Formats: sequence, structure tokens, C-alpha cells
Amino acid sequence: MRPHAALVYSRRHRPRFVAELKEFIRIPSVSNQPLHARDVRRCAAWLASHLRHIGLEHVRVVPARRHPIVYATWHHAERHPTLLIYGHYDVQPIEPEEAWRTPPFQPVVRDGALCGRGACDDKGQLFTHVKAMESWLRTTHALPVNVHCIFEGSEEVGGSPGLEDFVRRNRAALHADAAVMSDTRMLGPGRPALGYSQRGTVRFELEVRGPRHDLHSGDFGGAVQNPLQALCEMLSTLHDDEGRISIPGIYDQVRAISDAERAFMAETGPKDAEILHNAGVARAWGEEGFSLYERTTIRPSLSIHGIVGGYQGTGIKTVIPAQVVAKFSVRTVPGQEAREVERLLREHVARVTPPALSVKLRTTGVSEPILIDRKHPALRAAALAYRKGFGAWPVFVRSGGSVPAAAIFRRQLGIPTVLMGFGLPGDNMHAPNEKFELDNLYRGIETSIWNLAAAARLGPALRKARPQKVEMR
Repeated sequence: MRPHAALVYSRRHRPRFVAELKEFIRIPSVSNQPLHARDVRRCAAWLASHLRHIGLEHVRVVPARRHPIVYATWHHAERHPTLLIYGHYDVQPIEPEEAWRTPPFQPVVRDGALCGRGACDDKGQLFTHVKAMESWLRTTHALPVNVHCIFEGSEEVGGSPGLEDFVRRNRAALHADAAVMSDTRMLGPGRPALGYSQRGTVRFELEVRGPRHDLHSGDFGGAVQNPLQALCEMLSTLHDDEGRISIPGIYDQVRAISDAERAFMAETGPKDAEILHNAGVARAWGEEGFSLYERTTIRPSLSIHGIVGGYQGTGIKTVIPAQVVAKFSVRTVPGQEAREVERLLREHVARVTPPALSVKLRTTGVSEPILIDRKHPALRAAALAYRKGFGAWPVFVRSGGSVPAAAIFRRQLGIPTVLMGFGLPGDNMHAPNEKFELDNLYRGIETSIWNLAAAARLGPALRKARPQKVEMR
């Protein structure tokens, strides 16, 4: 099945695609803020309706642990492989709202980019696959491969709560040969990248309690230990002066990387100067003996994300807070187990907690690291598609980020996930003024069209078994 007609269709309907994506972005589907729970459900309903409209089948909005999963399928390509297409329709909060140049949920096109919360992460990138499938179905009335679509609404909550249970319950029905997701970045304009490794994440909250209520620092300062000061001192013990994590045993499970792999990374990955430029900083920090690319991909890291406690208003309020909380996470690499990381951290916290205070350490989310064979036929198909869509072969890269779904699909379905991103380093994912370059949207749709065709051509290598018809639960 040749993609010519689908490609022509996608180019002819670009203005409508952008208008529909704007409609998608206007729904403020912020998954980790309860006041937007209704908006998340509304967004799921909108997406399900859209999938039905383009010709996908068995479309369902499935209740899940936090927010709904939108499921759809198309299974008429006999003797051809099955792809599981994944994305998430939920978005990050907009704060600080005053930093946005345009309203985050009133998307506009500015300087060749669509601006708005979720434009790149992940509504725009998800849409490249939706519009690719539409382009095939509206022209040839068929897809070259079978597909499952799983679009979840809880990815930004952390850990994708509910997704693993959904996949586990429907393991047989979700039989596939590979998964494809677009929730990552390219190296730069016209420089596509295929991810073959991601770090995992273990998220924590550390609560420190002292007096029963806030105290006047004039009456008790110097006599009562301050939980906020103690928390800062405890957090300072998590790194040494050279940037290494100082939790005893944390590196014991880290796998050594071969010289050949490090040489490949040095040749194909971003240089230190490029990473610093993308971060907007002048000087590096972190573990000695590794490039910045290596530090963010093959080495574990620990980051403190926020501290809540004490007076946060205008001016000063001279209190000793009764309770404070820190939020932080450990990025893990292949070989490290989340349970072992948690055990080591609990032991460390117990050692550094002052006797006068009490603590609670909560694990709030876990995703595992993944590593994919670069020679897998699903990655070969994606590389061919990039070559057609962007006119350049992709670079194979490791990512320091984490997408829980990829680890879930590996664990529950035994399939690899192709990390096929279309974002750019400057697209401000998770930040104010998020955007998605329209050229990348258009090229992403064409690349996704080519990917479906390439997967069909590589069917004998990719396909493990015929798709099974099992009812979803």
C-alpha cells in the first residue's frame, strides 16, 4: 500500500488540521489540578468523538484510576503487524500565568509556531498520528497495519496511574508487535532523533514535623529546632561537593557503559555547549568524569523540585513552621531498581533526621528505565519514515526523561516502544509559552504516514503473531 494519496490529502488539509488542533488545545485538561477534572473528562470525550469521525473503530472512553483512557482500534490488515499508538491528552499547569505572552488556552499562531499549553506536550505530537491515520482512511479507506490507540489523561500526574491496570486487564486484547509514541524532542530543526533509552523516575515527598503549631520566633527561636531549617540541612546531604548523589549504595546497581557505547554517544549526541545553551545557563554542574549528555542519560540524578512550608506571603512573618514538605525525585538508569532506591533513601533519611523532629517519606510515583535494541525492526521502520518525512536520517539518542508508558508496555506486553519525537529543545515543554512549530507538525504527520507504510513493509520481521480479537474490559 503506497502512501502517495495519504500524503497529498495531509498537505491539502493542513489549515483544517491546525484549526482542529487549536480546538483540542482550548480544553484546559490539566490533570493534576482537581478544579480541572471536568475539563479532563471533556477533553477525553472530544478526542473520542474525533477518533470516531476519522474512521477508527471500537472507540471507548474507559474510566481509570485518575482520569479516563481513550481507546480506539482498527483491525482489518490481515497478515500485517499491529502497532500500539500511545499519547496523552492531559497537560501541565500553566503557572506562572503572568509569564505567558498569550493566554495558554487560547492558542494562536505566531512566527510559524502554534502557541498554547499542550501544543507540543503532547496534544500536537499526538495529533500527528491521528491525522496520519485520517489521511490513510480518507483516501485508501484502510490502514497498512493494524492499530490500537491508547491516549491517556494522567501522564502528567506522575507515573501514569491507572494505565498499567488497564493494560494488565486487557493484555490479550492489546496484543501488538511494537508501540509508537511521540512525546520527545528532536535534536534541533531538521535534525530528527529516535530515542532508544530513557531513565526511570522515583518520586518522593519528605515531610518534617516539629512543634504542634507554628511558633513565634521571638519567643522560641534558638530554643526549638526549626523544621524548615532542618529540612534544608537534610536535603543538603543528598549531594556531595562534586555533584554526586551521596546516598550510600545508590550507585551499586548502575551498569557500566562500554567504551564503544560512550564513543557512539559522543559522536551522535548533543555537545556540552549545546546542552548549556538549551538550558540558558553559562556553567555546568554535576558528576565529574562524564559529559553533560552522559550525566543526563546514563547516570542517575537527584533533583529537588519544591519546598512547601512557613510563610509564603508578602513581607515577613516571623514564625517557626510546624510542618514542611520537600518534593524531589531520583532519575534511575538501567540496572537500578526502584525498591532498592527507596530503601537506600529511607535509610539515609533516618540517619540524618534530627532527634527532636519526626519525618514521613512518601513514594509518590515510579517509572522504570528502558533500553531498546537499536537494530529492532520497529526502529528501522521509524528511521525510514524520518528519512522520508524530514529528508534526513535520525540520530539514535538516549533521553534523560521518563515516559512511564514505555516501561509499562515492555513489562505487560513484552514490546518495545519507538520514541519518535517531533518537538524542539526550544518548544518550552512544561514551561510558559509552550509552542509547536507548524513545520514540525506537518512533517510529523507525513513521517507518521510513512511510518505506517514502513511497518507494513517490514511486517515479516516485525510481526510475531496475528492480531487476536479479544473483547476489551
